[in-house]
Amino acid sequence: KIEDLEMTIKALTEAIDTLKAEIAEMQVQLKRAGEDREKENKEFQTTVSDQRATQKLLKAALTVLKEFYGKKSSLVQRSQEPVGPPPPAGFETYEKNEASGDVMSLIEQIATDAKAMEEEAIRGEEDAQKAYEDFVKETNASIEAKSKEIVEKSEQRAKAEEELVETKESKEAVM
Repeated sequence: KIEDLEMTIKALTEAIDTLKAEIAEMQVQLKRAGEDREKENKEFQTTVSDQRATQKLLKAALTVLKEFYGKKSSLVQRSQEPVGPPPPAGFETYEKNEASGDVMSLIEQIATDAKAMEEEAIRGEEDAQKAYEDFVKETNASIEAKSKEIVEKSEQRAKAEEELVETKESKEAVM
């Protein structure tokens, strides 16, 4: 019976040590996850800031281009006789670029892409935050469960140690 109790005490002690090591590892993982989450959030903030700045600049560029290409007759001289001698051969009259619409639609597309990238980053951030919160919740629950298990095993070990002492005393009393 003494050997059984000693083996039980040894097994409980090892189980308690294992649980303590697992708890310590979980706490390290929690800390790392927090640090990683912080880095991800900083990247997110930078991305969103960059995309918003891009959108703002593109919107300003579009406004300027629309103003320039939107004015039809105010900048174009009305049909007047040219002043001075006629232009040399090979020179054409100055006209606004007809391909301006292509440039403006390209800028609009880039702005749309920047907005989409911002929205994607926001969704990614929300998903990452939720995953982190779930991880923290699960890890804390696991730590709590393991802590309770340590308490239970410690109580069992204390009872086994008490029983071992009583058994040894009764054995000595018999001898």
